Amino acid sequence: MIFTRTEIPDVIVIDPKVHGDERGYFVETFRADKLEAFLGFTIPFCQDNESKSSYGVLRGLHYQLPPHAQSKLVRVIDGEVLDVAVDIRKGSPTFGRHVSVRLSGENKRQLFIPRGFAHGFVVLSETCTFAYKVDNYYSPECDRGIAFDDPSIGIDWHVNHSDLQLSPKDTEQPLLNAADLFDFSEDLYAQTGSAHA
Repeated sequence: MIFTRTEIPDVIVIDPKVHGDERGYFVETFRADKLEAFLGFTIPFCQDNESKSSYGVLRGLHYQLPPHAQSKLVRVIDGEVLDVAVDIRKGSPTFGRHVSVRLSGENKRQLFIPRGFAHGFVVLSETCTFAYKVDNYYSPECDRGIAFDDPSIGIDWHVNHSDLQLSPKDTEQPLLNAADLFDFSEDLYAQTGSAHA
């Protein structure tokens, strides 16, 4: 696996090694030891999720507040998405900035999104099967979101606005300046017993 820090260093692109021949392929999609060695701390992933979506479906921007903040390790099984992580840690040198990466079933690329970031994706292919790990269970009382089209963030989703498909919830999310956010000085991984190595 190749781990690459993005322009927001806490967000990591992971390119797994694909072993393929005329029969098909084999790929390791997750290695806790390698990821944690690169990060320098333990990620206690506890749940795997999967969604199926059609072209133009935009899910996001979502996150959970402490004490149920989540890291995510996301990938595409089939199809293609533009995946986005937004730094929403007040006081961070990259606060309000975002990273966008194309993930597809073909490139097998993954994105690690740490706690303190909002996450979303839009489907660029006809259909898409999207899978991700999280290190905290879903908590309705901590569930939050930010408007996908907040001009202060300025995400280019690469899909015409008229083609976007959003849930009612995602059409009513607040702007960044009105959202419940994280504090950059907090140790978000200490809050649920996940100790730094």
